[in-house]
Order: sequence, then C-alpha cells, then structure tokens
Amino acid sequence: MPRRTRRQRALLVGGAAAAMLASTLTAHSASAATDQGIVAPPDKIVIEIATVNGSGCRQGTAAIAVSPDNTAFTVTYSDYLAQVGLGAKPTDFRKNCQLNLIVHVPHGFTYAVASADYRGYARLQPGATAVQKASYYFQGSPDTASRSHPYAGPYDNNWQATDETDWGQLVWAPCGVKRNFNINTELRVNAGTSDPTRTNSFIAMDSTDGDIKTIYRLAWKECPA
Repeated sequence: MPRRTRRQRALLVGGAAAAMLASTLTAHSASAATDQGIVAPPDKIVIEIATVNGSGCRQGTAAIAVSPDNTAFTVTYSDYLAQVGLGAKPTDFRKNCQLNLIVHVPHGFTYAVASADYRGYARLQPGATAVQKASYYFQGSPDTASRSHPYAGPYDNNWQATDETDWGQLVWAPCGVKRNFNINTELRVNAGTSDPTRTNSFIAMDSTDGDIKTIYRLAWKECPA
C-alpha cells in the first residue's frame, strides 16, 4: 500500500479525541501505575505517526490518542480484517499493520510499553483457526518482544487479548537518543478442515462501532543523571 504522506501528523494530548477517551484510559493507566509503580512525567507527551504500512491499516484507517496522564495511548482501526472462504481474496487470509511512532519524551525520562490490550470480533467455522500477533521494538535495537494469541473454531464472539511484560523484562527506549518505536500487529486466518468453498471465517480488529480500540500502557522511569 502507498505510504502515508511525508507530512507527519502530530497528535497532541488534550485534544477532543483524547478527551473522549480520557475516562477509559485513565482507569486502565491508574491500574497499571498501581501494579508496576509507574510514575509518569509531569510534562505532556506528543506522539507522531512517522509511517503507517500494511494491508490492515490503509491510509486514513488508523488513529492515535494519548491519555491525559501520559501513561497510555490508543490506536483505533476502521478496516482491519483477515478472512478466508466465500467473498475473500487469496491474500485476505493475512492482514498486518506496522506503526512507526515518534514519541517526544520529556527531558530526563524514558519509557517502555508495559502492556497492550487488543479487542475485536471473530467468526470461525468448525475446523478453522486464527491468530493475533504483535511485535514491539525500537528502531536500531536488536531487542524485540513478540506475543501471539490463537483462536479455534467454532467461534462467533468478541475476543480480547492482553500482552503483559514483567518490569524486569521491559524493553526501554535509550536515554538521550531519539529512536522511533515500532508496533507490528498481524491477524491471520486458516481454513483448516473447514470448507472455504461453502463457508467464510474471519477475525477483525477494528472500531466501526467506536468501541473496539487497542490500548497500550506505558511505563516510565527517570534516566540516570
């Protein structure tokens, strides 16, 4: 798919979109702060989308909002669905999205993604399977964290998956160096023993009804003096 325009979209904390999400994000991030001792920096952060690439997030179908307390952000998708069978193209069995983010961090702090919540809907025929996968890494860093969540048919319901990382295993942004943060997500469906000539199986991660969002919770710590 074509890349997003070179003019990067700056998403500032405190805008209308962030205000609409504030109650949900604050509840999640408050829990994370209590559980992991997260102390967010007092200054506001800015997240820019450098590039958005992938069949699951065509241009204009992904948006980001940051929570008022700087401990979480959401990504909302409007067209992220993988499917096999009736009505599906041969390439539709796998969809992916790579977000390349520029996180402007307040001076003296560094951050890591402590956890991520993914939500969507799936309808899998008996014998069909699906998987949701996510990988996280900083540009130029060899450290990559990956998590996968499988689903098996028969299944016709909402789904939710959470990726969590222990504090000691968090991958932190280098202090004093600007490194873009990459989140690569994937949805995949396999017809398995189901009959793709007669049935359709799919898994979606989207927000057409405004309720399905991916929430990432940030951990913060002060850099060494």
